[in-house]
Amino acid sequence: MLNRRHIFKTGVAALAAVFMAASVPAYAGTGRVRLRMANAGFIVGIGGGSGTLTFQGRTYPLRIGGISLGTIGASGGTLVGRALNIHQPTDIVGTFSAVGAGIAIAGGARVMRMQNSNGVILELQGMQAGFEANAGLSGFSLSM
Repeated sequence: MLNRRHIFKTGVAALAAVFMAASVPAYAGTGRVRLRMANAGFIVGIGGGSGTLTFQGRTYPLRIGGISLGTIGASGGTLVGRALNIHQPTDIVGTFSAVGAGIAIAGGARVMRMQNSNGVILELQGMQAGFEANAGLSGFSLSM
């Protein structure tokens, strides 16, 4: 015959195991990103483009819309890199922003590190063609 104390201890241990398993954070993955963008503007720049996210062996199409302040010129290019802290592909959807300054004249290297409200960090690099100077807030939004 089981006593009440043994039953209680077993029940508490089982509940503790359930709560501990539920509180373990899910593993965040890393995806590969390729973005083709074009920008133009005088003071306020507007840009757009398309791209792809490759995550867990699948490729997802992306659409890019963007805005930057303090921009003069026009440029375009392809950026490639990593998307960090992804749990599911839709985590990449949202507005990415960064504060910085840069210039590209007739082509130049571009490096960016940006984050969205889902905690996804994009580390991108690539070549840019055209002339664009900017200082201040830059950002773009990604949608699927």
